Amino acid sequence: MLSEVRQLLRKAVTPGKKKVLQGFFKTGKGHYGAGDVFLGVMVPDTRRIAKQFRDLSLTDIQELLSSKVHEERLLALLILVEQFSADPQRVASFYVKHRSFVNNWDLVDISAPKILGSFLLDKPRDMLYDLAVSPVLWDRRMAIVATYAFIRAGQFEDTLRLAEVLLQDKHDLLQKAVGWMLREVGKKDQRVLEAFLRKHSRVMPRTMLRYAVERLSPEKKALFMAR
Repeated sequence: MLSEVRQLLRKAVTPGKKKVLQGFFKTGKGHYGAGDVFLGVMVPDTRRIAKQFRDLSLTDIQELLSSKVHEERLLALLILVEQFSADPQRVASFYVKHRSFVNNWDLVDISAPKILGSFLLDKPRDMLYDLAVSPVLWDRRMAIVATYAFIRAGQFEDTLRLAEVLLQDKHDLLQKAVGWMLREVGKKDQRVLEAFLRKHSRVMPRTMLRYAVERLSPEKKALFMAR
């Protein structure tokens, strides 16, 4: 079955897309995605294949997830998302154990809220605070992006606390992720976001702040950016 999955993925390649994706995901030497290999498959096509093979075994999923090919890792994660509701504990445990292969921002964003965040909705969240101080960029991004599941459930405390932990992170991909989650909090409750910004906007990295205030009125956006 695994060979069939890989064959379908390669049949779904969009001509000319490989080069575009390699540039978009910064695969050049010294960049965050250095060495990542792309086929040139669009995400909707990968999602279609994931639904078709949603019953793939964890052994085969692990094989895909450990691949050097980006779309194969993405496919593995999309299948895990498909399987999550049937066995949350099994899928979440597998996900955390193999998270070293969740090693680009799109892979984190497409999986962390729907697997790790959803699993922790009614559980202690200490794991996220451990991930937030990891030297691995993708662990730190996973910690904050997983809280998207909490935000959707109207729970903001962990997003705000983790944002404080990550407030001075130097990597722009982390700054963007924290700002994004703060913006999502503001979409649910603008007063909570503004209270956080009044406390922290003077020391927040500009990238993080810019993402956080994106949905505010022009007047409030200018006020916080000026601070």
